[in-house]
Amino acid sequence: MLENEFHKLEEKKEIRTTISQIRKEIKKQDSKKAFLELLQGKESMIVDFLSEEDAKTRKNTALLIGDLKLEQAKEALIAAYLNETTLYVKSAYLTALGKLDVRENLEFFKNRLQEVKNQQVPAEEQKHQGEEIRELNEIILKTEGAKKHQFTGFQMPHEMLLLTNREQREVTFSEVKEIGASVQRKAELHPLGVLVFSKEVIPFTKLRTYRELLFPIHTNERIPAMPHRAAELLWHSDLYAFLTECHEGDAPFFFRLEVKSAETKTEFVKKLGASLEKKSDWKLANSTTDYEIEIRLIEAKDGSFVPFLKLYSMKMKRFAYRKNAIAMSIHPATAAMLMYLAKPYLKENAQILDPCCGVGTMLIERDILVPAREKYGIDIFGDAIDMARENAALAGEKINFIHRDYFDFKHDYKFDEIVTNMPVKGKKAKEDMDAFYARFFEKSKSLLAEDGIIIMYSNEVGFVKKQLRLQPCYRLIQEYTIRKKDSYCLFIIGMK
Repeated sequence: MLENEFHKLEEKKEIRTTISQIRKEIKKQDSKKAFLELLQGKESMIVDFLSEEDAKTRKNTALLIGDLKLEQAKEALIAAYLNETTLYVKSAYLTALGKLDVRENLEFFKNRLQEVKNQQVPAEEQKHQGEEIRELNEIILKTEGAKKHQFTGFQMPHEMLLLTNREQREVTFSEVKEIGASVQRKAELHPLGVLVFSKEVIPFTKLRTYRELLFPIHTNERIPAMPHRAAELLWHSDLYAFLTECHEGDAPFFFRLEVKSAETKTEFVKKLGASLEKKSDWKLANSTTDYEIEIRLIEAKDGSFVPFLKLYSMKMKRFAYRKNAIAMSIHPATAAMLMYLAKPYLKENAQILDPCCGVGTMLIERDILVPAREKYGIDIFGDAIDMARENAALAGEKINFIHRDYFDFKHDYKFDEIVTNMPVKGKKAKEDMDAFYARFFEKSKSLLAEDGIIIMYSNEVGFVKKQLRLQPCYRLIQEYTIRKKDSYCLFIIGMK
């Protein structure tokens, strides 16, 4: 296949479609290597196609040069880029150059960036100008690295939204109230969590039961699903002032857009990003890889959006221990929230067992909240046990992790608590899950102390309640709804 395409190029037949076909083929590493072997010593043949009359051929040629990383074509690409008059082709040259070693040309790209930014172009050409600026920024970023900003506003007054589990917002609200009036001016429940008006930020970075900390962006009106108007409102909000006041260093600030809505808004996001760059005179630069802030738009019932800011420039160390995770790992903020709910039933210096420990998150969060004496984690998945040991070490936790099936586990003494995030059904049949829960409760009563408890997170409410009926040695102490939509609950279960 590639040989036929190569010979077509040699004979200058169907150049545009042939180059497009080659680009598809060489996405496979072996095919790319084979084509480079065919091309050896004849690289100038590809470079010559940069002079073709057909604009799409020039564009595809530039992109192929980048795909193949033909370093010897660098100067020809730069020359073709500067001579190009078809606007939609110009960014293709830059895409290709971004894949080559252009360190010695860095000043050229910096100067060119300023030239393009200063150009006054008609409205119909602004899209292509934005693409060119974006590609130039990417080249500079890749070559010298992004100049990252550090958040310095920790001791300034701020309004913050702590995103929480919607069913249990009161947990985080209780944590916030414990901080006291010396730090917070006001706190109130919000549909997405807890809204805090604080005198400083640091105490809130240490709370464990919320998932994310966002800063509201204040605009004159709700953000409409119209990209240019949305960009205007965001630029004239307090967004840029907040960024400059709370960070060291100059613009640009590299951002990404995240739209939370019922429907995918790909085109809206794309146009909004480009328009916001233009409105801000590229003080805000859209980047898919090196972003340091996220502008998040959350859709309201009327279809408009409420804007928030998430800062990656503000280092959060709450869950720094969680280096490892697997697909079904519980989020550490969820684990912390579950333990907070269970706190009235937890004992200090308890002996604790997690029969399905995964990477250890539940045990770690349990011990952080109320220190225990002995902690054992069991999992049938050996890789998870290795990950759990590393996570626990990073958390400074001494936990005994054992690679074993819970139903084969034996121990010399009984446990005060069994703490577990139960496995999800997955592809298992209903009958298999029913049998699993029956075996779990049967096994657990042989390992629990007389006054022991089970702290169980599960979305199999029916199976849990069934075993509580069938096995009279257990009693349901407390039940909390955690995720109503998919029936997740926290059960506090005691021995009678």
